[in-house]
Amino acid sequence: MDTLTTPSLLYLNGVTVSFDGFRALNNLSLAVEPGEMRAIIGPNGAGKTTMMDVITGKTRADDGEVFFDEQDLSRLDEADIADLGIGRKFQKPTVFESHTVEDNLRLALRCDRKARAALLWRESADERRRIDRVLDTIRLGGLRHVLAGSLSHGQKQWLEIGMLLAQEPKLLLVDEPVAGMTDVETQQTAELLRHINQDRTVVVVEHDMAFVRELGVKVTCLHEGSVLAEGTIDQVSQNERVIEVYLGR
Repeated sequence: MDTLTTPSLLYLNGVTVSFDGFRALNNLSLAVEPGEMRAIIGPNGAGKTTMMDVITGKTRADDGEVFFDEQDLSRLDEADIADLGIGRKFQKPTVFESHTVEDNLRLALRCDRKARAALLWRESADERRRIDRVLDTIRLGGLRHVLAGSLSHGQKQWLEIGMLLAQEPKLLLVDEPVAGMTDVETQQTAELLRHINQDRTVVVVEHDMAFVRELGVKVTCLHEGSVLAEGTIDQVSQNERVIEVYLGR
């Protein structure tokens, strides 16, 4: 497997993706450092989802390089990339609604999924501790025996983030985590992601600028498949081109 010596955990260099002549990504270059939290913003069609599709192996780049933890992702499939330590949360929560909160986490645990191992599986003390830690992190410990289908929208989002944490990823890709949340849930989600970021790298795609400001992290604005601006939320939000194409006046 090809490797690249770089201090970045995630490194995209000159990535281009076209669909029927439309360039969803256009020579996109981006670097995310280990332990960083990065917010990605931009108008609809800017390339945010395609960027995550490329990182996770759902879409292949036509040109350019994508490295994670110094490993070339270009020839790996989605399962192999997930095994390297990349977890992705989509905008709409996908939990097992007929199972309890605890069972959702149990099903997501990183362990041997081969048929024989699954048939002989018994939950270990370590796995129980891992579930307890995740429940504590996502603040759903008091709801562990509640069916996931009865949770609020915000709680389902947190549960799905917990399911990612159960897989022990090095990098979390989180797509619009506060869409549809109340103001209180939005603030709690910011606190949750900051807590997770203490020992994991996080990339957050979001439209809610108040939430991005609450995160207090470096911001990258995409437009037409390329990086338009990068910096603090104040620097990016004062950029004339960002105002023109995304924020408005």
